[in-house]
Amino acid sequence: MTPDQAPDDPTGSADPLYDRLQHEVALFARRAEQTRLGAVGELRNSMDRAAYLLLGRLETGGPMGVKALAQAMSIDSSTVTRQVTPLVEQGLVDRIPNPDDGRAVLLELSTEGRDRLHQVRHARQRLMAEICAGWSDDDRTRFTELLTRFNTSMERRQSRT
Repeated sequence: MTPDQAPDDPTGSADPLYDRLQHEVALFARRAEQTRLGAVGELRNSMDRAAYLLLGRLETGGPMGVKALAQAMSIDSSTVTRQVTPLVEQGLVDRIPNPDDGRAVLLELSTEGRDRLHQVRHARQRLMAEICAGWSDDDRTRFTELLTRFNTSMERRQSRT
């Protein structure tokens, strides 16, 4: 069986590697949520995954409407609206007039939002450094490459469904 093929047995028992992989991914997801991938020092549990990803997208993509943000994040507009509302209330995201359509608004990362995002990102980087402290540069690089590849494959699969 090649790595691109799924096991024929729907229980996954045909290939112990896939069983181990699914188990390790489940553990990773649980532990990542438990630590919030940034639970270091004063920033413990300070920003949930959805907020972190939305703020990061606004930082890299600049001001955009709800529909464009939803498309960029591969989620539906109602989810973006629900997730952005508390970020606006907290002053992390601003609603600004759309210069191309005076009736519409764009979402923009506020100065406070940018500062907070950078604080949380720095805390998460410190956490990654702590977790991978005993790893070689090559191991960290390879793990990052493989995790990126894994996420890309998951995204491709999700876009097909």
